[in-house]
Parts: sequence; C-alpha cells; structure tokens
Amino acid sequence: MIYLPIIGAFLEGAGMTIEKLLLRKKSLNYKNYTVFGFLVIIIAMLPFIFFLWKISPEAYLLKNLFVFFLIIFFSILANLFTFFALKKENLTVIEPIRLMQPLFTILLAFILSFFFQIYYIERNWSILILGLIASITLVLSHIKKHHLVFDKYILAALFGSLFFAIELVLSKFILQYYNSFTFYFLRCLVIFLITWIIFRPKLKINSKTKWVIFLTGIIWVIYRIILYYGYEIYGVVFTTILFILTPIFIYIFARIFLKEKLTLRNIISAAIILACVILAIILENR
Repeated sequence: MIYLPIIGAFLEGAGMTIEKLLLRKKSLNYKNYTVFGFLVIIIAMLPFIFFLWKISPEAYLLKNLFVFFLIIFFSILANLFTFFALKKENLTVIEPIRLMQPLFTILLAFILSFFFQIYYIERNWSILILGLIASITLVLSHIKKHHLVFDKYILAALFGSLFFAIELVLSKFILQYYNSFTFYFLRCLVIFLITWIIFRPKLKINSKTKWVIFLTGIIWVIYRIILYYGYEIYGVVFTTILFILTPIFIYIFARIFLKEKLTLRNIISAAIILACVILAIILENR
C-alpha cells in the first residue's frame, strides 16, 4: 500500500492549484473561504460517517481531548495564515516558504522521538537524512533574492507552514484512538463551528464556485485520510518524504494548465527529490 502516499502527494498538488485559482476571485476572502471550505468537507463526509464512525474510549481521556483541541487550535491558525498569504500573494512567491512544512514536520517528529515512545519509529537516521536532503533541496530550489524580503504575506505563509507541521505531528499522539475518517471529520466539524462563530460569514457564492470548492473538499478528504494512514503505518518522517513528491506534481500541473516554464533548477531539484524518495522506499522495504 506504499503507493497511497504518492497518490496523496498528487492530490495535494491538485488541491493547492485549485485553491489558488479560487482565491484569485475578489468576491471570495480568505475568512469566508476557510469557513465554507470546511463546511463542504463536512457535507462530503456526512453520508459515510455513520458507516465509518469509530472512536476508542481512550479518546475521551482528558489528556487526549487536550491534544485534540491543540490540533484544532493550530489547524485554524495554519489555515487562516495560509489562505491569507495565498489570497494576497502570488503562489510562486509564497511557495518556497510553504514548502518548509515538510522540513518542520520531519524535524519536530525526530525531536519528539527522544521524548515519547510513540515517536520512536521516527529515529531512523537513514530515512531522516534522506528526508532532510529532500526538504532542503525543495526549499533551496525555490528561494530567490526577493523571497528573502519578509513582508506580512511571506511571514503568514511561514507561520502557516509551521502551524501545519505542529498540527500534523500532534495528530500522531491520538490517531490510534480513531480511524482516519472519523478523526478528520471531527477535526473539520469543530474547525467549521469555531470559525463560523468567529467570522459569521455571508456565504454568497455563485453555483459554479460552490461546486469547485466542493471538489476541492473531496480532494482534501482523500488526501488527509491517506496522510493519517501513512502516519499510522509508516511513521511521520517516511510518509512526509513520500509527500515531498507534491511539488513535482505541481510542476507538471503548472506546465500543463498554467503554461509555466520549468527551469533547470526545477528539473534538478525534482531529480534529487525523486532519488531520495526511491532510496527511502528501498530502505523501508529492506
């Protein structure tokens, strides 16, 4: 089932591309998009939740509820910061900063492996080194001089990446008490309720845009379920390495749909990332 995270990377690339196209619309601000985006995810999952609902009694322990609400807190911050940056800044400008998320995730998971038994699987030096090489290659291949000017949008993208990494690493602590579908449904439901109470948006969105957002919601549902599955089966670091393939799919989509040219640096970085992923798969299956 190791191909599933690779499919997840493909879906992440598709989801990001569609979200940027949606946020280009002047009528759709990042707060409204956050609320409506989580609403359509809930609607998409609702018909299946009765059949796939699964929570262990341990999930209701105070310490696990505390972790769950920490995840919600960082998820809300991560989404708001990321959508704020996407709304106001070009994707090519914030993408290098957003791509620091895998690096943050790998480092956090590795650090936690020295303190928590549940993260012991992450202390694989070979996989860690490959992950760091792939992550750093990914960031450096996108960094240009103008990216080093940290305006509020760049900083928002940076905080969004960090908060997403924290959220994902925290999820490992309590995923064992849910199945992936139930966990993601509850996460999105609580985020929707909190953001709706805070922003009280008037969701006046045309029919075509609603369907595109609904499609994006379905993409993120499948993506997250695959991501959580990978965390449980393969560990955070190894799964993150596989998901670093996402930019390669973004390059392909940008070339096909946005008619953007690929630079030599893009091609070299893609080759290095692909080599790291293949080596990681070989080492994991030795």
